[in-house]
Amino acid sequence: MGKLDGKVALVTGGSSGIGLAAAWRFVADGAYVFITGRRKEELETAVAEIGRNVSAIQGDVSKLSDLDHVIAIVKEQKGRLDVLFANAGIAEAMSLGAITEEFFDRHFDINVKGALFVVQKALPILRDGASIIFTSSVVGSKGLAGVSVYSATKAALRSLARTLTTDLKERKIRVNVVSPGSIDTPGLRDLRKLDAEGLKERYGASIPLGRLGRPEEIANAVSFLASDESSYVTGAELFVDGGMAQV
Repeated sequence: MGKLDGKVALVTGGSSGIGLAAAWRFVADGAYVFITGRRKEELETAVAEIGRNVSAIQGDVSKLSDLDHVIAIVKEQKGRLDVLFANAGIAEAMSLGAITEEFFDRHFDINVKGALFVVQKALPILRDGASIIFTSSVVGSKGLAGVSVYSATKAALRSLARTLTTDLKERKIRVNVVSPGSIDTPGLRDLRKLDAEGLKERYGASIPLGRLGRPEEIANAVSFLASDESSYVTGAELFVDGGMAQV
């Protein structure tokens, strides 16, 4: 018996990194999982790797018509959602003086608008008592240089978890946030233009556990928040950061 047996989950940004690791874990824990992403080839690879109880739906979370399409397919195939992991996001660094309107809009459209509207679009098929999880970050709490826009989007997700918790309390839908620290993902490598060893050199000293995290370690936390093991947890932020933002 898995702790997500019989549940239906949707993971946005599920073709790589934390999203892919969460999809793997959800399936291992007994769920049927839909994953979304913008790149068809990456989605097909992810489905082949997971191998069972998973379907891919191509779409861009910043486009509401794409979200309508995603939810329509989930509804047609499964009729409901038990878990929504709003994970899709981008992370780019830019100094304050160089930030453009396009840069700002792209981050907020994907990271915040996409998360809010996938929840809204999913409401008709989210069962009462379902679990919604956002992917935030330690940068939502810390003031790291060069990532002001990205950090602001992650702080916005923390705020959304609080307000949606009260918006959805009559339906007993739990809304929580997982906030990773420095995790060895393609996204972090692209952001810092470093390989795994370079990331370790850059971040190792600031992490009490002395190492980067693994996507699977975030997936473990997300699975907990998705399951009935966290039945009395809502409106919360769970840091999975090796202590980076805690001391």
